[in-house]
Amino acid sequence: MFRPKRKVPPARKRYVLNEQIGFLLRVAMQRHTTIFTARMIEELTQTQFAALAKLLEAGPCSQNHLGRLIYLDAATIKGVVDRLRARGLVATANDARDRRRRAVALTPAGRRITEAAIVVAAQITAQTLAPLSLQEQRAVVRLLKKLG
Repeated sequence: MFRPKRKVPPARKRYVLNEQIGFLLRVAMQRHTTIFTARMIEELTQTQFAALAKLLEAGPCSQNHLGRLIYLDAATIKGVVDRLRARGLVATANDARDRRRRAVALTPAGRRITEAAIVVAAQITAQTLAPLSLQEQRAVVRLLKKLG
């Protein structure tokens, strides 16, 4: 008996996890986090360091604005600021322009530690990017900025 050939649908493109951007970014972030944790001074976390470095760069600002500057939600930045304040690295006060807001500023100890941590952070960045050529390093940073 004659059977007509069934059309076979085209083969689906195979999903390979190791080629997916989210997976690759997570693996790269795990590498960076391992290096950061091993090398960063004063047991600063990545988010604590980001808050301190941004305060050094931008100066005192409201807690919410600081969170926006480093891409953290209001609840997360509150916890980060609370922990940094408990360690004496930042101080908070009522914002002179808006009493509902809290202004955050580096303390003298926070400034000293942040300046020292920035030196270490540059070394961490160099170690994270070490497997890449200088041209590749610049390209990765440029491309990641486009995704952000």
